[in-house]
Amino acid sequence: MAGTEDRRKRAILVVDDEPELRSLLAEYLERYEYEVRTAADAAAARLAVAEAAPDLAILDIHMPGEDGLSLSRWLRAAHPTMGQLMLTTAGEPVDRVVGLEVGADDYVSKPFELRELLARVRALLRRGEAIAAAAATTAEAPPPLPVHRVAFGHCQLDLEERRLFDANGLDIEITAAEFELLALFARHPNRPLNRDQIMEQAHKRGWDVFDRSIDLRVMRLRRKIEVHPDKPALIRTVRNVGYVFVPAGNP
Repeated sequence: MAGTEDRRKRAILVVDDEPELRSLLAEYLERYEYEVRTAADAAAARLAVAEAAPDLAILDIHMPGEDGLSLSRWLRAAHPTMGQLMLTTAGEPVDRVVGLEVGADDYVSKPFELRELLARVRALLRRGEAIAAAAATTAEAPPPLPVHRVAFGHCQLDLEERRLFDANGLDIEITAAEFELLALFARHPNRPLNRDQIMEQAHKRGWDVFDRSIDLRVMRLRRKIEVHPDKPALIRTVRNVGYVFVPAGNP
């Protein structure tokens, strides 16, 4: 049934100097529950876009005054995510190529089947929605950490400044030995490390290092970075081996 695939009314601007064609396209597209506005030339189109930018613009290339190519270029610069469907004259491939180069997403050659135009309109609107959704997801995602910072759950370890920060950016006090152990885990995520490896790589000469001291150091770190230290999700015990740092922190 007409319009069943559209959950909301999306706006289309038809720009063409032929009154009959503007009227035909408006009437046809409105049957499918699109909100359609029309403009006879580029100047009227600019005013219409200034009032409310549509989801899609259907542009005729050959118009008096400013042509569709110039208008397309302006629309792409001013509204990068707006879909553009170019109306071209059959047998003029150069126009189609230039139109796609300046900003149009697709084209239909005159004369055209209304069903073909509708199919291309729907495809461009779906693509626009997918792009908008992807952009929204990216905008919602937290910015990536600097390369010298590693996330330990809600905490962050700064490898350059040798500091540990909580979720609010406040310092968590750690000893030099605790920092070295966290830095070792950061360099080997998801890789079980036995106590010999930890003793060799995460201590300075002169430190009192033995199996029990490593266990105590891990216990203290868990109290600082784990949500539930008694059920650690970040620094886990590997029975008969040692410990493993799991960045995802999934239980």
